Amino acid sequence: MLKLIGSRLATAIPSLIGVVIVTFLLTRVLPGDTAAYFAGPAATPQAIAEIRTKLGLDKPLPVQFVDYVSALAKGDLGASLSTGQPVSKEIATRLPASAELTLSGLILALVIAVPFGIAAAVKQGSWIDHACRLITTAGVSLPVFFTGLLLVYLFYFRLGWAPAPLGRLDVFYSAPDTVTGFYLIDSLIARDGDTFRAALAQLVVPALTLAIFALAPIARITRASMLQVLSSEFIRTARAAGLTSKTVIVTYAFRNAMLPVVTTLGMVFSFLLGANVLVEKVFAWPGIGSYAVEALISSDFAPVQGFVLAMAILYVVLNLVIDLAYGIIDPRARSEA
Repeated sequence: MLKLIGSRLATAIPSLIGVVIVTFLLTRVLPGDTAAYFAGPAATPQAIAEIRTKLGLDKPLPVQFVDYVSALAKGDLGASLSTGQPVSKEIATRLPASAELTLSGLILALVIAVPFGIAAAVKQGSWIDHACRLITTAGVSLPVFFTGLLLVYLFYFRLGWAPAPLGRLDVFYSAPDTVTGFYLIDSLIARDGDTFRAALAQLVVPALTLAIFALAPIARITRASMLQVLSSEFIRTARAAGLTSKTVIVTYAFRNAMLPVVTTLGMVFSFLLGANVLVEKVFAWPGIGSYAVEALISSDFAPVQGFVLAMAILYVVLNLVIDLAYGIIDPRARSEA
C-alpha cells in the first residue's frame, strides 16, 4: 500500500509542475493591466509605471516565473492586491466553506442517486427506470447557475421555506468557534443547536443545487453497472441457490458494481469543484470559488494562481483516495497495483 501511495505521488509531481507553469502563463496573457487597474482611472502614466515596478511586472517573464517558483518553494503564494492579505491565509480561511458545500452536495447526490440507479436497474423498463432517465437527462442539461436561481425563486421567493441566499449564516447568528471550519461540525462541537439549524438552513438549497448537477452521472453509472452485473453468471447462480433478492442485489451485485461508481465519484467531485464557482456567486457563499472570480475580474494574479494550485492538489489527493478505495473494495486491484 505504501508503494502504491509513493508511486501515485511520484506521478502527480509532473502534473503539479505543469499546473504551475500553465497557470502562470495564462494569468500573464489575460486582458487588462493589473497596474493600471489598481492605480485607478485618474492615475498618470508615471504612477502606473511605479506600481508596475513595485509589483515586479516590469521584469522579463522568465525572471517573474523564477521569482514566483522561488516564493512557492518557501510556501509563499503571494499577497492579494485586492485585500492585502496573504493568499495562503485567504485560501485556508475560505477552503472549509467550499469543502463543506461540495461534500454536502456530493453526499446528498449519493443518497439519492445510488438507490435510484439500483432501483432503475432492478426494475428495468418500469416507471422508476423511465424517471431515472428523465431526471439524469435534466440534471445534465440544466446549467448549475440556472438550477440555483430556480431553486432560490421557488424555495425563498415563492414558498418562503429557505432563508435569504446571503452566505453561510444568517446575520442574526454568530459563527461558531473554528475547529474544523465546517459550521455544521463546529456548531455541534460547541453544542449550539440554534447555530447548527441556521447553518443547515443556509446550506440546504446550495447543496441541493450541486446535488442535482451531480446525481445525473452517478445514477446513470450505477444503473449501467448494476445492469451489467445482474446479467452475470454468478448472479444467476446465487438466485438459483435460493438466496433472497435483497442478499443478491446488495451483497453480491452492488459490491461488484461499486468500482465504476467510485471512479465516477472522482470525476463528479472534480466537476463539483468547478461548478462551485458559479454556485458560490449565486448564493454569496464565501468560498475560494467566489474569491478566485473576484480576483480574476480585478486581474489579481496571486489569488488565481493559488486557487488553481489548491484545486490541483485537491484533485491529486482525491485520485489517491480513490486508488486506495479500489484496494478496499476489490482486493484484486490492490494486488495488481
